[in-house]
Amino acid sequence: MLTSGLETMAADDESLVAHKQEIRTAAQVARRAQTDKDGLSRLIVGTVTQLPAYREAACVMWYIDVRSEVQTRHALPAAIDSGKKVVVPFCVDGELELFHLESMSELSEGMYKILEPREELRGVAAKRVRSSDLDIVLVPGVAFDRQGGRVGHGKGYYDKLLGNVRSDASLIALAFECQVVDSVPVQTHDVHMDMVVTENHVYPGTGRRS
Repeated sequence: MLTSGLETMAADDESLVAHKQEIRTAAQVARRAQTDKDGLSRLIVGTVTQLPAYREAACVMWYIDVRSEVQTRHALPAAIDSGKKVVVPFCVDGELELFHLESMSELSEGMYKILEPREELRGVAAKRVRSSDLDIVLVPGVAFDRQGGRVGHGKGYYDKLLGNVRSDASLIALAFECQVVDSVPVQTHDVHMDMVVTENHVYPGTGRRS
């Protein structure tokens, strides 16, 4: 009976993973086809920066957009000038490390033309930031549901990071409306967003209460 139960659980997990991949593929196609990404991105980012959670935060983690994600890099100079501590992530051996960004000149194009902190600055102690320092995290993703469920690229980088931020830190996803689906299948490592902000709506998520 135990073996049968484990086999059933494994089959269910495989089915869930397959469903996630279907959602991921459809959302990627929709996101690539999204027109006026610049205009809609500016609208989404403008909504985010007016949220009370953002306005009250002292330390904010921004992602730097790649490919067809909601664009954020245009907002970084103003965020830096606002007096907030601006933090951006970069990947090292499958983990996201955090960098205190004080000038756009501290970024350069790395592999695949991804904008990231310059190599020679990453080891500077004053530039390193702990996940526990973050008051708010702006999160990219491939697909979301209206309850804050998220589908990423499947590598788990953000799930690992978000699992370590303070419980009172706000997790806010930025997405185009075309990325929002009815329901995202949930696995134990998945982290729900507190909000999903699109060009049309601010969806209140269940956050880590789920």
